[in-house]
Amino acid sequence: MDILTQLKQQAEQVEVVNLQSEKTTVEYEANQLKTCTVAETKGAAVRVIRKGRLGFSASTDETSLEKLAANALESASYGDKAPFSFPASQPAPAVRTFDPAIKDLPIDRLVEMGKEMLDLVLPVEANLRCNIVLERSFVTANIRNHTGLDVSFQTSPLSIGVEIDRIEGDDVLILFDQLGTTLWEKGYMDFACRLVEKLKQARTIASIKPGKMPVLFSPTGALALLLPLSQGLNGKEVYKGTSPVKGKTGEKLFDEKLTLLDDGTIDGKFASASYDDEGIPHRRNTLIEQGVLKGFVYDLKTAAQSGVASTGNASRQLFYPPEPSFTNLVIQPGQTSLKDILAGIDEGILVEDLLSLGQGNILSGAFSNPLALAFKIERGEIVGRVKDMSIAGNVYDLLKEVAAISQEAQWVYSTYYTPYLLIPEMNVAGKS
Repeated sequence: MDILTQLKQQAEQVEVVNLQSEKTTVEYEANQLKTCTVAETKGAAVRVIRKGRLGFSASTDETSLEKLAANALESASYGDKAPFSFPASQPAPAVRTFDPAIKDLPIDRLVEMGKEMLDLVLPVEANLRCNIVLERSFVTANIRNHTGLDVSFQTSPLSIGVEIDRIEGDDVLILFDQLGTTLWEKGYMDFACRLVEKLKQARTIASIKPGKMPVLFSPTGALALLLPLSQGLNGKEVYKGTSPVKGKTGEKLFDEKLTLLDDGTIDGKFASASYDDEGIPHRRNTLIEQGVLKGFVYDLKTAAQSGVASTGNASRQLFYPPEPSFTNLVIQPGQTSLKDILAGIDEGILVEDLLSLGQGNILSGAFSNPLALAFKIERGEIVGRVKDMSIAGNVYDLLKEVAAISQEAQWVYSTYYTPYLLIPEMNVAGKS
């Protein structure tokens, strides 16, 4: 008997999720091909609501569905109270997340792509170490529940991560960026070309006096602002009462130049799909609009706990039940060109990357990090890399006054689309 049919006779509500994935990984370490692996995973996860309580079980053993069902029912005896209902079928947007050109990429082509990256990077300097990870996957998911909901989707994620290490005496420089897409991109080398340009710029060392100054965050550097902010906009933290912006929906908390979206409907992006992992249609959620807080992201459970509807932001892994998670975070580009932003800075820094980004308790919005890569801006020009410096601040204070947001924007780390953001004054600490 089908496990959904079986469990419908023993629980008020039932959800069955089937996941299958095949992943091919090619790794280069210290400029040399290291490993090529292929891994396949197939399994099922079950949630039940029985006597008002939530049960969960998962397994990769297709021969033990009876045990899977029994474990889900038993866990419901001790599970959390379930204030929500599994959804009925709803129309969803058509989102392109599958490309046979990625699904059918052979290992030798992935190896060749990694070699292309090495051939781009290594001639720049003689003493570089380059690590590259290429992953090509094919994922299928099916979500069914007792209401008759039955949705399936396929994705073909391709990710390429490049790390460049250069060590010269006590000068350690580490650069990293990543491409993530589910649709084949002819320009898959573009992000690596940007890394090479940063590497060339970093050859020249510039000094700057610590103190308060304008700080321009690049698209990669802007994650220093986005990561703490995203934690505060997560519905789970709102329900727990730990979000600094709980209860402030409708208030103008940020500069009017700032608009932030969560959008799971963008073709080709890692976090995109027609549905979230509970069968709720993905949509475009406006979180901040011209500085005004508009809302948060929720899955079914946290939405019900907060007295609102799910925003279609449930994310899960096979052995972990759903939790609210962002899809693609998008900062709307601004009105000023990067060239004009730079021209207006007499002396300041351009932040490309921070050390220990995201570590520690960043929920409050506070951060204090050494600069992994940053450049001095002098009279509108980037004149060299600054060393042994750090920045500190609180995003909820810093984003109240944004001097400019660039017209130019980039996808970084697969799921973030960010322009350049200029904070008019920040504290920069370090050696004189």
